[in-house]
Amino acid sequence: MKHPYLAVAFSITFAALVAGCGSTQTGPEQDPATVETRGGPSVATVKAGGVAGSNLPDVLTNPKSILSKRSVYFDYDKFEVKAEYKDLVTAHAKFLAENRQFKMLIQGNTDERGSREYNLALGQKRADALKKMLVLLGAREDQVESVSLGEEKPKNEGQSEAAFAENRRGDMLYSGEF
Repeated sequence: MKHPYLAVAFSITFAALVAGCGSTQTGPEQDPATVETRGGPSVATVKAGGVAGSNLPDVLTNPKSILSKRSVYFDYDKFEVKAEYKDLVTAHAKFLAENRQFKMLIQGNTDERGSREYNLALGQKRADALKKMLVLLGAREDQVESVSLGEEKPKNEGQSEAAFAENRRGDMLYSGEF
């Protein structure tokens, strides 16, 4: 990472922002949903109680489920969602549409090439492209938030093209993971 102090400051600011977005609303909207299966065996409506902490439902964490995959990778200097990720994004949109109590945070990431400002803007475009696709496929807009991390959260610290490719991504995180 080029600027470790910037990363720490960014992390603290981001944590404060996320903490400030909490809801204290009470009422029927917070009652757990009933368990029912819709749209096939891999996507199910689950209780809201499974949202907190690392207690995500099995369908989101089981490596055999498409929903356990949370990263969409982008070409260099691009923010269009590639066709190879259509099924993945569709599955997440369907899950969100059938489980309205879940929220998602999309983190747009870039490799380290380019200025900090350019990478923040590109990361936001990547996150927004995923959000738009999810909403068009059935998720509610208020379920999905998009933010840019730019180059600040690399998946691979290497300097090769393969390392850069791992860092050009949008990560989809569910409530309890952010």
